[in-house]
Amino acid sequence: MRIAIGGFQHESHSFAPLPTGWDEFLRPGGFPGLQRPATLIGTLRPTSVPCAGAIEALEAAGAELVPLTWCFANPAGPVSAEAFERIAALMLAALSDALEAGPLDGVYLELHGAMVAVGFDDAEGELLRRVRAVVGPELPVTVSLDPHANMTRAMVELADALVPYRTYPHVDMKPAGAGAARLLLERIRRGRPWARAFAEIDYLIPLTAQCTLVPPMATAFAERERLAARPGIAELAFCFGFPYADFPGCGAAVAAYAESAEAAEAAVAGLRDWFAAHEPDFAGGVATAEAGVAEAIRLSRGAARPVVLADTQDNPGGGGHGDTTGLLAELIRQGAEGAVLGLINDAASAAACHAAGVGATLPLSLGGQSDGAPLAVTAVVEALTDGRFTATGPMSRGNPADLGPTALIRVAPGVRVIVVTRKMQALDQALFTHIGVEPAAQKIVALKSSVHFRAHFQPIAERVIVVAAPGPVVADPAVLPFTRLRPGLRLRPGANR
Repeated sequence: MRIAIGGFQHESHSFAPLPTGWDEFLRPGGFPGLQRPATLIGTLRPTSVPCAGAIEALEAAGAELVPLTWCFANPAGPVSAEAFERIAALMLAALSDALEAGPLDGVYLELHGAMVAVGFDDAEGELLRRVRAVVGPELPVTVSLDPHANMTRAMVELADALVPYRTYPHVDMKPAGAGAARLLLERIRRGRPWARAFAEIDYLIPLTAQCTLVPPMATAFAERERLAARPGIAELAFCFGFPYADFPGCGAAVAAYAESAEAAEAAVAGLRDWFAAHEPDFAGGVATAEAGVAEAIRLSRGAARPVVLADTQDNPGGGGHGDTTGLLAELIRQGAEGAVLGLINDAASAAACHAAGVGATLPLSLGGQSDGAPLAVTAVVEALTDGRFTATGPMSRGNPADLGPTALIRVAPGVRVIVVTRKMQALDQALFTHIGVEPAAQKIVALKSSVHFRAHFQPIAERVIVVAAPGPVVADPAVLPFTRLRPGLRLRPGANR
């Protein structure tokens, strides 16, 4: 049995200040760079990405793996036409070569589901269309998705099964890949496709309401699990969407693959109706940076563990550049003690610190490349690294990170900052420990993240405070200048009903 395996991951923010080009797929922070067939299996096997789970499951079943192309770029603006076409061409050429070498029994792909490319709003739908054009309509194809996918009808129709992760923070990427691989094997054994159903949810779900560790999303996934256990359901795929993509397919959606059309439609209707009934539960706000820092300082005075501040609107995992300084400025202004912020993405400042050396004091115009608002600081260089480490947390364990020249600087008596050359979401404690900072020993830990940080930092936190400082990953998507969303989609849960 010969199975082709590959991946193309990007989460695209239509309003992010910087686009995503070819180079961003070659050197992404926190994940391997672009892999071609000769290196794909060996490079991905020890990582936490979905392909690693698929590799294990398919090899355990005795399948011969035929590697294609795999790549990832950190969330940012839409993928350039050049990057999309080059990567798609690499994948399809490898797929064509695989077919020339002999018949394939199936294809597994690791996709994100929220990629927007210049020229293709539904980039995964377009990629699957091209894959189908090469392999034909009958060959089984299954796909793992990030639950932030803006899952579209085209994606549902072109794949034999879509399998999103069940968690946010995404601690089950490998299991999702393994699950999609096992469904591929089952689809091959059964010899015919499952019946399918699809529906969209009528409101955008804010990023901060999507965490599966707590209600309401934890309750939603319990309901998904109950409905998925019904007889005849092969997969009940729910994606809560990425509410920053300006196209008609943006938003939450549900799809079912089942033994009968009736079973698929009933499962989809059940979950769609649950979300309709619980819409008000998904509304909510976050603290201002001023209020969040004040509360963190108050709590930290008597806390045995660090208070964690989440800088949600500059989240590099949602399209932020990881370089806005609003939260940092507030920590300095309020005189925070024992605070460390990770990360500020600023290659020029990192290079200046490396040139100056440990112990040096130098002026920096820190961050602010994406919004034109850098922060003038006097920095004392406390430590330097090459930015290379292996992630250790539950979401990214085993993933290689290469953030380029990195510096730990003190910018106020009680405030330190980790400055990097390439952006990465602050979702793993190794970002801190690799440069000599133990997060659990700090009074305040400020993170450029919305939710993923919770997997590794919430267990050590006295309290988590999500704050809104400047950045494009706005806590309330309704403030964005959308022009192409589908009619009737509510931009806030419960609005305009």
